[in-house]
Amino acid sequence: MFSYHSKSFPLLIKREATSHGLCLYKTIITSTSNLKKGITEQTDFNQKACNPVIPIKKEPVIKVVKVYRWDPDEPKKKAFLQKFEVDLNRCGSMVLDVLHLIKAEQDPKLAFRKSCREGICGSCSMNINGVNTLACITKTDRNTQKPLIIYPLPHAYIIKDLIPDMSQFLEQYRKIDPYLKRPQEKNLIGKRQLLQSERDRNKIDGLYECILCGCCSFGCPSYWWNSDKYLGPAVLMQAYRWIIDSRDQASVERLFKLRDFYSVFRCHTIFNCTKTCPKALNPGKAIAELKLLVSGVMNKEKPDLETPMKDQCSKEEKSSKCS
Repeated sequence: MFSYHSKSFPLLIKREATSHGLCLYKTIITSTSNLKKGITEQTDFNQKACNPVIPIKKEPVIKVVKVYRWDPDEPKKKAFLQKFEVDLNRCGSMVLDVLHLIKAEQDPKLAFRKSCREGICGSCSMNINGVNTLACITKTDRNTQKPLIIYPLPHAYIIKDLIPDMSQFLEQYRKIDPYLKRPQEKNLIGKRQLLQSERDRNKIDGLYECILCGCCSFGCPSYWWNSDKYLGPAVLMQAYRWIIDSRDQASVERLFKLRDFYSVFRCHTIFNCTKTCPKALNPGKAIAELKLLVSGVMNKEKPDLETPMKDQCSKEEKSSKCS
């Protein structure tokens, strides 16, 4: 490599490695004017001993990994835990990296979901050492005395290996209409901004960050027992997020849909959802406040800022109601 040591008379030093572990230093001394013209004077120095570059070899850290396996192409074969041995020095520090290494080098048929690798998409949700979490943001314990045990999300139908069937979960999410509803402004949606105060905006903090990974819902005993009727922590937290939003005008309609014995009130405040959430959110608190709204004990606050409604009788858009 070359380096300059002064502006008036730059000193360029080149370090060359030789086959016998010595370094030959060459200096090129030139003036600034000659440097521009490409004129140089070269002087060879004596060979000087230097430390040879020795690659550092890490001792392998062998970790036992037990992964849940089930193949729908072999329906008569029962599900089982398959044992793998992985060198943790040959992969990244996260559990998802371990799964990638197993799939790449030991069993290409291993099936699991993944996408962002940053804890944003929620695809790689699974049960790791007894905890529902995301594989991409869960560090692998380097203690080789304890195995790494990976299951799919509990109490879910399995498509293959670590891939749970999320169809019912996503269908329940669709039923809550997860978008802003302003019935009186259907023709203006997306065409103008909606006003919202800072205080009203802060109400949805801790709600909108949900990535729908399903860790909380599939960790909830109430959802295990009544998953066909009870909406579960993740969906209920998102329902509360849209109900409490000051820009939404359909809170009465949304609450009416939840007034039954199962949708909300099957929650027994066990708080497994809050404990297991990989995004450190609090679905239990959201459900508790949603119960107050559904039962009528608490009402939704009026927004601090109202977006003015467009005059339907203006010259631009005349309506039959204006005649």
